[in-house]
Amino acid sequence: MTTGAKDFTRGAIFGPLVKLALPIMTTNFVQMLYYLTDMAWIGRLGSEQVAAVGAVGMLMWMFSSFALFTKVAAEVSIGQALGARKNRVAKAFASHTTTLSLIISIVVAVFLFSSADWVLSFFKLSPYTQAYAVEYLRIVSWSVPFSFLVMNFVGVYNGAGRSNIPMLLVCSGLVLNIIFDPLLIYGIDGIFKGMGIRGAAIATVIAQGVVFSLLVYRLRRHDGILNRFPFFVRLRSGVTVRILRLGFPIAMMTLFFAIINSYLVRIASIYGGHLGVVAKTAGGQIEGITWITAQGFSTALGAFVAQNFAAGKMSRAWMAYRYTLGLMLTLGILVTLAFLFAGEQIFGVIVPEPAAATAGGKFLFVAAFYQIFMMLELTTQGMFNGTGRTMPPAVISIIFNLARIPMAYIFASWMGIEGVWWAIAISGIIKGIALPIWLVKLRRERKV
Repeated sequence: MTTGAKDFTRGAIFGPLVKLALPIMTTNFVQMLYYLTDMAWIGRLGSEQVAAVGAVGMLMWMFSSFALFTKVAAEVSIGQALGARKNRVAKAFASHTTTLSLIISIVVAVFLFSSADWVLSFFKLSPYTQAYAVEYLRIVSWSVPFSFLVMNFVGVYNGAGRSNIPMLLVCSGLVLNIIFDPLLIYGIDGIFKGMGIRGAAIATVIAQGVVFSLLVYRLRRHDGILNRFPFFVRLRSGVTVRILRLGFPIAMMTLFFAIINSYLVRIASIYGGHLGVVAKTAGGQIEGITWITAQGFSTALGAFVAQNFAAGKMSRAWMAYRYTLGLMLTLGILVTLAFLFAGEQIFGVIVPEPAAATAGGKFLFVAAFYQIFMMLELTTQGMFNGTGRTMPPAVISIIFNLARIPMAYIFASWMGIEGVWWAIAISGIIKGIALPIWLVKLRRERKV
């Protein structure tokens, strides 16, 4: 294999799969914690600043979906090239995804900076909150090229089976963010004055810039992954089309999911007031722990399958799928039981207010019914991605996530706020059934 890459086409299956998945999970958790850290420190400044950071965090979630164009394409294309022992092709894909990532990130950064006021008007914020959010977004937009390229490099490492390296470097960025946040937000008496919400934004830019620099340094070392592939190249149409074809479905799936989630929060506010919003947002964070775990194994499975698919060793790929499915279903069962019988207590750890804990407990109770199906969907998504078929998971996800909006309005008119939760649950159950059926159909047709 190419210098620095792991070979998944021979040897044990379960152990290497878990070793690949755990760092990916950790990296995903850390990236989620950036804005949570900002919100935690800014919480002392006032609710308007917290709302501003929350709105920008939701917006950045939407636009970060464009980074998946190159991240997912890097994971799949590099994995398949390495599995087929086409090392020069793997380097070409790494260079092309990096070049495209820079181009896309600059476009997104310029748009967010120049259109901050207009794009944030979607959230209908109060004038003061809007002003804080615009100020925060215009500073954070400078970190977009760093964060997009970091995600791309993470995809390169994942595709080569070396997920542990970006995990360590991304964690260092979170540590820096935690250190710089209080210093820049509140300042140091007698030395310099705190900058408030601007300080939190600057801390994020610094942290992302440092992680980017560390990854560049690591990649340019003599033992860098893929023999120090060139970062920027003249784009070739064939490689570029392949990258966009792989990344487009997943990017659109994530973008739609973020937009739909925003509308569901709005519906929850209509039928449940502020308690409905708290239940959906805080409950989503709790549920996000299991989602990120499953997504980490899904990404690892995709990298593992990509190599074996290209090497013509689909028996190993299917064995990895079964191992991952068994592990994720076990997790799904445990989470289901926890949400069914201790949902209110779990939610109360995050939001101890009795009324909020009760509302959140009802959300987690309904969420319990689709946890197993979510594991089925995400694990099967990894299998599809590894074979280069990124379209089926996107089609299933977009169709049934969009269905949540009319279902939420209809069910809520009958059942109140709990109808919104059941709309989410029913669509989640359908997704978890439909995608595996699609996979089984393709296998019977001997297409995977």
